[in-house]
Amino acid sequence: MTPGRAEAVAVGASAGALEALSAILPGLPADYPLPVFVVVHLPPDRESLMARLLQDSCRIKIREAEDKEAIEPGTVYVAPPDYHLLIEPDRRLSLSSEEPVLFSRPSIDVMFETAAEAYGPGLVGVVLTGANSDGARGLRAIRAAGGSGLVQRPDAATASAMPRAALEACPDALALTLQEIAEHLRGMVASR
Repeated sequence: MTPGRAEAVAVGASAGALEALSAILPGLPADYPLPVFVVVHLPPDRESLMARLLQDSCRIKIREAEDKEAIEPGTVYVAPPDYHLLIEPDRRLSLSSEEPVLFSRPSIDVMFETAAEAYGPGLVGVVLTGANSDGARGLRAIRAAGGSGLVQRPDAATASAMPRAALEACPDALALTLQEIAEHLRGMVASR
């Protein structure tokens, strides 16, 4: 897998997400040059503390995504509960309350597919722990657009169904530990 120059990172997680993200995002420096989009399956009926909890341990800026906001480098955008996070071709964020996908809103597949259209070969898709197959179809779209795929090793995930489905859909994706994913995300921008 020889990806082009990375322009953005898209991350999807479900069961065990906070632990997994807490192992990856604190390793990104404050001046990390890429935007990072994160979808986590969250309960729709209450406020999410995900961005705030992650910010406490991270140097990179983390915020909940807002509709129609321009994408900035060095920012982690977390999808709010009960909204799909879409990446528009003009590099803006969009929130949608369309039907759930695989019983999930936000859906990892929806975010991955729209990010693949916006960033093409410049996108790195990351599928982490989770108990369903959300993210597999989206990772395939990222690979089809020329982007690269990283998947948490299923044997090291809190819930292995999501990483297993992603690897079945994209056998050429790199299966890595959380520490290796963090190192990869840092390393791919180190030469800039």
